[in-house]
Amino acid sequence: MFLPTIDLSEQEKLSNAHFSDLVQSLNLLGDIILNIPTLADSSLIKKFLETHPIDSYWVNPIKEQEFTDNDSIIHLLDQGTEKIVISSSKILSLNFDHIPADRLAVSINLDQSKDIEELIKKLTGSVSAYLITLSINSSTESLSEDLIQNLINLTKLSRKGLLPSGGQTKIGIILSDTDNHNSSIEIIQQLSEISVDLVANIRSLTLDPTDDKGLINISESLICTLNTDRSDGLFTTLVADERGEALGIVYSSAESIREALKTRTGVYQSRKRGLWRKGATSGAVQKLNKVQVDCDGDSLRFIVKQYGPGFCHLNTRTCFGNGKGLTALEQTLQSRKESAPPGSYTAKLFQSPDLLHSKIMEEADELCSAKTKDEIAWEAADLIYFTLAKCISNGVSLADIELHLDKRSKKITRRPGNAKPKWDVNATNTDETLTLQNDENKQQESQTKPVPTSSSIKNETIKMQKFNLSEISVTQRTSLLQRPIIKSDDIIARVRPIMDDVRKNGDAALIKLTEKFDGVKLESPVISAPFSPEAMALDESTRLAIDRAYDNIYKFHDAQYDRSTLVVETMPGVVCSRFSRPIERVGLYVPGGTAILPSTALMLGIPAKVAGCKQIVFASPPRKDGTVVPEILYVAHKVGASKVVLAGGSQAVAALAYGTESVPKVDKICGPGNQYVTAAKMVAQNDSSALTSIDMPAGPSELLVIADNTSNPAYVASDLLSQAEHGVDSQVVLVAVSLTHEHLAKIEHEIHVQASVLPRVNIVSQSIPKSFILQVNTLEDAVKFSNDYAPEHLILHLDKAEDLLEKIENAGSVFVGSYSPESCGDYASGTNHTLPTYGYARIYSGVNTLTFLKHITSQQLTKEGLHKLGTTVMRLAEIEELEAHRNAVQIRIKDIEG
Repeated sequence: MFLPTIDLSEQEKLSNAHFSDLVQSLNLLGDIILNIPTLADSSLIKKFLETHPIDSYWVNPIKEQEFTDNDSIIHLLDQGTEKIVISSSKILSLNFDHIPADRLAVSINLDQSKDIEELIKKLTGSVSAYLITLSINSSTESLSEDLIQNLINLTKLSRKGLLPSGGQTKIGIILSDTDNHNSSIEIIQQLSEISVDLVANIRSLTLDPTDDKGLINISESLICTLNTDRSDGLFTTLVADERGEALGIVYSSAESIREALKTRTGVYQSRKRGLWRKGATSGAVQKLNKVQVDCDGDSLRFIVKQYGPGFCHLNTRTCFGNGKGLTALEQTLQSRKESAPPGSYTAKLFQSPDLLHSKIMEEADELCSAKTKDEIAWEAADLIYFTLAKCISNGVSLADIELHLDKRSKKITRRPGNAKPKWDVNATNTDETLTLQNDENKQQESQTKPVPTSSSIKNETIKMQKFNLSEISVTQRTSLLQRPIIKSDDIIARVRPIMDDVRKNGDAALIKLTEKFDGVKLESPVISAPFSPEAMALDESTRLAIDRAYDNIYKFHDAQYDRSTLVVETMPGVVCSRFSRPIERVGLYVPGGTAILPSTALMLGIPAKVAGCKQIVFASPPRKDGTVVPEILYVAHKVGASKVVLAGGSQAVAALAYGTESVPKVDKICGPGNQYVTAAKMVAQNDSSALTSIDMPAGPSELLVIADNTSNPAYVASDLLSQAEHGVDSQVVLVAVSLTHEHLAKIEHEIHVQASVLPRVNIVSQSIPKSFILQVNTLEDAVKFSNDYAPEHLILHLDKAEDLLEKIENAGSVFVGSYSPESCGDYASGTNHTLPTYGYARIYSGVNTLTFLKHITSQQLTKEGLHKLGTTVMRLAEIEELEAHRNAVQIRIKDIEG
């Protein structure tokens, strides 16, 4: 095909979006040659790669230079350069015996080289590529037969044998007038027939099929080099993941190749349905990482990152079934990280870095001690399992590991391979190394191998980490304020196709996705008011509890609504006003399905009703029988909801954001949900065509308690556990103000005792160990840390706790005193429980009546008021050079002044 080149000395000209698109698409096809003036200018490469990362590149110093040594070349090769291009005038005068042939290329000017055949004979087996410059007439539409024959002879000469590392020598042709040549596609085709590539500067390339500037189209350059013996003209295409494992066999056409390179996604040609954009309906989309052509040019391999459940329509990872070995283990670990079943040992490893560290050390030691083949395989499998668990926990994939292995294989300089003194079994043990080994042995002995059950967890101490503010550094304090990093790219990539499906296919997509994700086959995705009394039937105690909570929440939220109009006369004759109006249509997401969450329905529905929203639409996943839990439907009835959408996840958010045949489009979406719901809300808010806002960003539940020696240890522990049971990613913090050792020990004891008897002990046993206690000396230190942390919930277990409220600057909701558990705010005291998490309490309020209101301003000027204000407005408009603005005032002033 062609070898693209980029002149890095022109970096200031290479920063536009079109250039970036070209580089990304060229990166799919193979090597890119980076031209630099001299080896001394290698810093240009680092600067370029920081902005435009590419997988494989050659470096070509285009100016002649004298080499005093090979250090610069070796340094570039160690940094990942695939090949260094050396001029023919230098290649024989320097010693490159220590550099593998597949890392060296030679540039030759055919017109200037007197005996090119002799040069190639001398270099055979020592280099792996030749870049040959030819001079041709720019009016020539193709290469002459004589020139082609000459190239054939050179090709045969350079390829008499295979390279030491396998494969054959690569030849690239540089046409001196390529930039002005209009027949480059024909030349590329001519050269491909003799397995030679055209070297083309990126300035002469384009992705636009309609380009009429004589540029070389990248897609057409690839297509013209392919051949097929199929009657339909299609090319067999193997699809593989980042590690090269085959996912399935498909077909490509010229059209699908063009689209794949343009969008950098998996696009193929279906023999039945035409152009096939992988994942457009299923959500199993593909990011295209590489397009490779086989040695005969009649088949392709697409290297992709596969999203969604798998490649196959049967919901398996590949068309040959699900993966095995490392691939299957990676999938299982990733699944456990995202959603672990109760009691999962893998999930416990993710939540306890110390345990994972200890297990890796333990298994490494056992592998070193293993003797037989079976023992070594067994212990190696254990070590690989725990090692991969650490990788997945930190967002590192097998593909990432293999990428580093590939990079290391490119290094010319080799490490000596010595063991560090700490691990050198042949070294004399010093007191220091013995102490380190003893500490590690003790740590290993404290861990047990069995998978934990509820009963085994109860026998382990469930305890929080402990820190003392006076003993930690500023950096450590900052790290305590931070929440775990949420990596949302993969989640959003899965969410977008689902939302697009609902947007395009409406109710049919909702019904299909509900069956797929919830296992429920619906006839209609919506229940419309009035709701049947039978569907809302509740026992008397449940109904009374909901009614009392409703009354308290309504009373508090109604008091928040200032229905008056603000009127201010800013100067005589100039009156400004501000008044509120309800957001007309709101969508309220209530998690459901197997869960029963009427409290969330109350917290969202009541303020929307108080605000006067004209249309309230609930969305909640259906139960297995296709109904909504009666508690949620009862609340929907009380707040006057017009519809309940029987859907959850990103598909429910999409239905509310875009509307379907039966789901009305809303103006604002509120409510909590899992990571997919949160991602979908963010996507909807950022899509200007949806014209939908959301309540706030969301993260895992969290709580901070400030307690002194007047606190009740049992109460403090119960509050910490009430939030820790939400999920394994929940975080609770105890800021202990001058607590005595005995008092703190009582709190820790209560945490363990109360946690051990909870039904959700498996969750608490993972969230509590990653939570922490911070011991501080003064109340001022406690308040400062709390304000910096900005917790979702803040509980004050203090003497005269109410006096501290005026110093609280950042918190979602505050619970004052020993008899104000967070649970009351969650359900029935009257405040709202939909609150900002993840530190967003610094800038967001929790859901309230104002969440469902917008404010409009108005102004009215009298003739006298405009006369007094007019000169000010005209002068400011004049400064900003907005003449029409100035004129709108001046024309009136002239009339006023007669």
